[in-house]
Amino acid sequence: MHRVVASFFGSGLILRRVRGDDAGSGTLASLIGFPLSLWIGSALGWPAQLIGAFVIALTAFWSVRALVDDEGDAGWIVIDEVLGVFVATVGLLGWPSVIAFVVFRVADITKGPFPGVRHVDEMAGTFGIVADDAIAGLYGLAAGHLVRALFF
Repeated sequence: MHRVVASFFGSGLILRRVRGDDAGSGTLASLIGFPLSLWIGSALGWPAQLIGAFVIALTAFWSVRALVDDEGDAGWIVIDEVLGVFVATVGLLGWPSVIAFVVFRVADITKGPFPGVRHVDEMAGTFGIVADDAIAGLYGLAAGHLVRALFF
């Protein structure tokens, strides 16, 4: 069950099956989580997105903790990226949500130019694996809300 959840119901395993490599699995899982977060936000409102992020965070810590000793930060473990996209899009729809998504992915992939993301990513264990994506999501959230405030 931990593997199913950590791979976000198998989405983290798709690229390995297609091309034999996990590279890009986090972005693929984020692209799957993105419309899910937007749907929840449009149907139930931003509080539901926030609750969703909280539930995903708890689930991510639960599933990754059971796997981290054997798997480390394996590329197929993508529940943390889904957490990041949920954090990035709380209260956003349309173009601001797209900007939030892009900033989140850039912060998660590059880590360096975004204070705190690399530092947390370098922490050992479950916390480092999961929390860096939540912090990257906060950068996306800030960018998305800034774009919404300035242009929409």
